[in-house]
Formats: sequence, structure tokens, C-alpha cells
Amino acid sequence: MDETLAVAADRNSTGDTAALSGLKFSKGHGTGNDFVLLADPNGTLAVTPEQVAALCDRHRGIGGDGLIRAVPSRLLAEGRELLTHHPDAEWFMDYRNGDGSLSEMCGNGVRVFVHFLITEGLVELPAGESLTIGTRGGAKTIVRTAGGYAVDMGPWEFIFPGEATARAMDSLVSAAGLEVARPALSVSMGNPHTVVALAEPAELEATQLFTAPHVDPAPPHGTNVEFVVPSEPLVHEGVGTITMRVHERGVGETQSCGTGACAAAVAIRHWAGQGAPDVWNVHVPGGAVGVKFFLGAEGHEHVELSGPAVIVASGTLS
Repeated sequence: MDETLAVAADRNSTGDTAALSGLKFSKGHGTGNDFVLLADPNGTLAVTPEQVAALCDRHRGIGGDGLIRAVPSRLLAEGRELLTHHPDAEWFMDYRNGDGSLSEMCGNGVRVFVHFLITEGLVELPAGESLTIGTRGGAKTIVRTAGGYAVDMGPWEFIFPGEATARAMDSLVSAAGLEVARPALSVSMGNPHTVVALAEPAELEATQLFTAPHVDPAPPHGTNVEFVVPSEPLVHEGVGTITMRVHERGVGETQSCGTGACAAAVAIRHWAGQGAPDVWNVHVPGGAVGVKFFLGAEGHEHVELSGPAVIVASGTLS
């Protein structure tokens, strides 16, 4: 249910949000992965990293894992470049992590972004129809479904393909709560992920994600880290099921991560070997999302992410 909020930003926090007074915002989430959403149809809104961090602060701001600005692609340098190959990508998802840093993509954020565009009357998208948007991870096509949205996340790839092929691992990950470092596999979904498989739910529960896990070697631009427990049995009626927790770059542990769910399914499917399914259910603390593998038009395997999106509140900064 939407409700109107007036949020008094903390003037003493690291970002001076007084300049944003009167700005309209919404708060939304996809399986608990939550975002502050701003509409900027004229491309005039400049939000500094410090202001993003202040708005996403859960105690002195609105609170969120990240901030998403909706801006026409033609008004942003990255968007204009993308329009040369995807002229139908009218809107660009300008996504920032909760600490204010830029991020390439957010799978849950894409669904919430499109739902926000619809709610704000910026686009129309009847059930069954598709919409293409721009992101720093490339153009993404979203279909509105009966239960939410399905996003073509594009092709996946191993970050260290030689090691992944030869040894089915490319790094070791250490985290508080785990006695020894664990082997991992690094996957790019437009943004970097490192996936660790654990043997049982007790290990997953014991893993502490208050601080960032140590990844050696880490992908060049840092990485999100997923800890995953395969279900027993792993596959039931042609569908694989896994449970995961995630530590996101620039955020910490989140209730869900869409690109992380895709990366986790990629890694577990690779480890499972020949005959592993193309359809997966991924359980996260905030709910569940669906992951499906299919062959893209250019011949590369793509990943589809599906799940809900909710706008929980709208208001004005005071």
C-alpha cells in the first residue's frame, strides 16, 4: 500500500541533503532488496555520492540498499551511447549503491525501476508486453508478467574463464563464521560476483556478513559474494533449487540480489555438470526469484530473472 511520507533529512550527516528539499521520491523493493527512487524526466537532478549515502541511511535518511534515478537515456552520456544500438531504450536506470558508488546493474532494481516508471505514469506496460531500458550493464528487456516482471539479464560469463574451465574454481573466499577458506567461482552478470557453495543450511546461517568476505584473487573491480546451499535433492521435476545469502559491494548483506541469484545459479549449474536443469528457484532472505537459461539471438546463453516488485511509499523530502 502506498502512503505519503515527509522525511526530514539529517542536515548533520555526511551528505548535505538540504539542497534536495521538496524533491519527490518513492521507496520500493524486490524480494526485500530496497531502493530510493527518483524521477528526473528533464535530466536536471544532480545527486552527489554523499547525498545518496545520506538518503540511503537507514537511521537518518529514507533507507535503502541503493538509489535509482529514472532519467531519459538521451540526457545521459552512457544513455546516448547505448541508444545507438538500442533506440527503443528511452529510459535509463541510473543506479547507485547505498554508499553512493556507481554500479553497473541490479537485477532486483530493474524490476522495481520498471514498476516505478509505470506507477509514475512515465510508461505504459500491459501484462505480456515488453520494455527495453538502459543500464550501465547494457540494455535490458523486461516483460510484465502476472506475478511481477521477467528480465532478460543478457549473457553471463566467467570472470576467470581459464581457471573456471580447468579447475571449476578461481579463488578462495574467507568469511567470519567459516573455519577455513572456501573455493569459489567468479561470474559476470554485467557486474561481478563470486559464488561459494556450502554443504548445509547451518553453515549458511553461521556465516557472518557484517564485514566484506575476503576474496583471493578478487575480480579487478571488486565483487559481490554469494554463499549458496544446494537443496536436497538439488533437482525436482526438472527445476533446481538453491538458497543463498549475499554481501554486496558498497552495501553489505542485503535481503536479496537479482544478479547474484543469476550468478549463483550459473555456478551451481556448472558444478552440477551435464544434465543440470535450465530452470532454477533461488531462495533469499527476502523471498524467492526465478532464474532461467535460454539461448539468445546472437548465439550466447542468456539468463532471465523473474520476481515481484513493490512500491511501498511515496513522499517529499523536507
